Amino acid sequence: MDMTESPNSQGIGNSVAATSSSSSPASPTPSRYEAQKRRDWNTFGQYLRNHRPPLSLARCSGAHVLEFLRYLDQFGKTKVHTHMCPFYGHPTPPAPCPCPLRQAWGSLDALIGRLRAAYEENGGKPEVNPFGARAIRLYLREVREMQAKARGISYEKKRRKKPLLTAPGTSAAQEHDEHDPHPSTTSAN
Repeated sequence: MDMTESPNSQGIGNSVAATSSSSSPASPTPSRYEAQKRRDWNTFGQYLRNHRPPLSLARCSGAHVLEFLRYLDQFGKTKVHTHMCPFYGHPTPPAPCPCPLRQAWGSLDALIGRLRAAYEENGGKPEVNPFGARAIRLYLREVREMQAKARGISYEKKRRKKPLLTAPGTSAAQEHDEHDPHPSTTSAN
């Protein structure tokens, strides 16, 4: 793949399952996740080979991964409004605008997760995994916040609901039935 070819043709951000090219009936078809992880790994390897100067995986750092993520932005499909855009902060803009298309945060986050796993599956040591570098985590957080602000949507961590407190010896469902102003005619009380 040369640097002008879209990595989507190689499977970046594409969740369609690929068929196995092996004709061996003994090897099962990989899952969608495994197939996508392999395509992403191959695309990153191609990116390293096309890098000037070419870069070996052993010399790859978090900075090179960031460079790869920024390179992928040109193939993105998510409109990210700039501060100067009149639609900045609006989740559903009423008209088109010239703001750039970028890779969505969720796509980048999932991609990094797959590449991080593929790196270790291909012999890389977890403690030197460039996909797990602090700079990558900070970049992904920055992208998430920037895209959320541009769309007027806040990304907040989901908090787990606390379980209902019930009286000893009763279930939450029983307590709910006791306080229900319209009890079911089918339940025996």
